[in-house]
Amino acid sequence: MDYEAAPLEGITDAVYRRNHAAFFPGVDRYYTPFISPTQHHVFTARQLRELAPENNPGLTLVPQLLGRNADDLLWAIRALFDMGYSEVDLNFGCPSGTVTAKRKGAGLLAYPDEMDALLDWLFRYSPASISIKTRLGMETPEEFERILSVYERYPLARLILHPRTRSEQYEGTVHIDAFRRTYEKTSLPLCYNGDLKKKEDIRTVETEFPSLCGVMVGRGLISDPSLFSVLRGKTTSPGTLRAFHDALCEEYPRVFGDYNSALHRMKAIWSYMLPSLTTDASFKKRLVKTRRFEVFRSICDEIFAFSE
Repeated sequence: MDYEAAPLEGITDAVYRRNHAAFFPGVDRYYTPFISPTQHHVFTARQLRELAPENNPGLTLVPQLLGRNADDLLWAIRALFDMGYSEVDLNFGCPSGTVTAKRKGAGLLAYPDEMDALLDWLFRYSPASISIKTRLGMETPEEFERILSVYERYPLARLILHPRTRSEQYEGTVHIDAFRRTYEKTSLPLCYNGDLKKKEDIRTVETEFPSLCGVMVGRGLISDPSLFSVLRGKTTSPGTLRAFHDALCEEYPRVFGDYNSALHRMKAIWSYMLPSLTTDASFKKRLVKTRRFEVFRSICDEIFAFSE
């Protein structure tokens, strides 16, 4: 069973992936934050940097695409294949209102016939394997029966299912019964995603669904970067997290070219990491308020010292 790192926009960029793999080995597959191809059929300079193999050394990286225009998606798939990527992932799960309003992400789930036509075109002409990350539907889990019937028409590399609807966003409990029905019914390679925050959560899924091709973790892996390493039986010392953090702090200013951007990125990472290290609310207030990178790092040093 693969351990897969979900993409988080604004966090899991090439710098993060590269350093995470160096300090916390154990991830089988990383996914890029989604790329939205346009009618101009060019990747931006930033996207090319993120995709460049030399910026992702030794990683199994799957680019994720967001869109509904068949020509634009097919151009992107072909371009990625020419760059050396043998698989791409289609994002049919993003619940953001600005995305779904354009019938993209989870918004496409309300139009299974349109989705079927899109997949038919892509699978006819794509040189790369295609996986899909999806939700159960827009409003109710019952929508997924029709949606799954569309997916099962195609030889998906894997189906990554987050068992919530678009309207639920990330709130409430996942519909584990709906996932179980899918697991028992489909012959597609199935990967579980959703609310895996601790080692015990993942072990429970592995035990209950032993034939899964993988489990995907997003927020839980940012909160605890050692999660997959520990599950793989690898030893991580108390100082590994701090060393990983310090490596990010050293590299981001160079990559972004300024400390303000680096500070913004590190604050985003700490918004997930902090609760796993301390419940002292004063640290959060100080991290949020600081506008100076060197002050931010000194506060982080205090948190690490406090938690060790």
